[in-house]
Amino acid sequence: MTDAMLDIRNLNKKFGGLAIFSDLNLRVEPGELRCIIGPNGAGKTTLFNLITGRLRSDSGEIRFEDRDICRKSVHEITRLGIGRKFQAPAVFEEMTVWDNLIVAGTGHRAAFRLFTTRLDSSLAARAERVLESVRLSARRNDLAGSLSHGQKQWLEIGIVMLNDPRLVLLDEPTAGMTVSETAETADLIQQVFKDRTAIIIEHDISFVRRLKGRVTVLNRGGVMKEGSFEEIAADPAVRKVYLGEEV
Repeated sequence: MTDAMLDIRNLNKKFGGLAIFSDLNLRVEPGELRCIIGPNGAGKTTLFNLITGRLRSDSGEIRFEDRDICRKSVHEITRLGIGRKFQAPAVFEEMTVWDNLIVAGTGHRAAFRLFTTRLDSSLAARAERVLESVRLSARRNDLAGSLSHGQKQWLEIGIVMLNDPRLVLLDEPTAGMTVSETAETADLIQQVFKDRTAIIIEHDISFVRRLKGRVTVLNRGGVMKEGSFEEIAADPAVRKVYLGEEV
């Protein structure tokens, strides 16, 4: 068995008397595109908060590249190579698409340097590559506020990717998108993460199907089932608790 990019072992988390996770085990391999689904309240976003240090587990391990990160800060975990995109896009709408990327690459505390120093050539080269990968090259000089909702989501994916994280967490990247934007986003993610590792929380079953990655179903504090989309969709128990007649 190869070394996992992310290896969660016997993870437990309670809020008051409510158990969110009870001995949760989850393993994600390098280069894998993993989708996580489950009914509301299954702990999907809580899982991301635990991985990124925004919440502390009660017990268990979260190992990133064989290093336990359970007691590390958000900043330390980010520096180790885990990037996260939240559900709602959070871009600087009064800045251009290009400047959004440069601010992300420079760091907010040093953002004033945008207008006082020469742009670092390596950062500019990374930003150019990211713009192309998220299909926003033609919008580089437009204000981010003028983008469609879907394009703002793509820009934020680009912002996460700018610093080249080894593991990316995407929380409902198609939330609020049109049907056509959702389909295009699935294609974009497949391209951007072709050789990278990503975990995606998603409710849109058509999007999950289109990604063609391995799927993990969370329910009642643990992993209910894992497998291909076809295996998940064919499971009567999964259909009963989550998929229903949508598949």
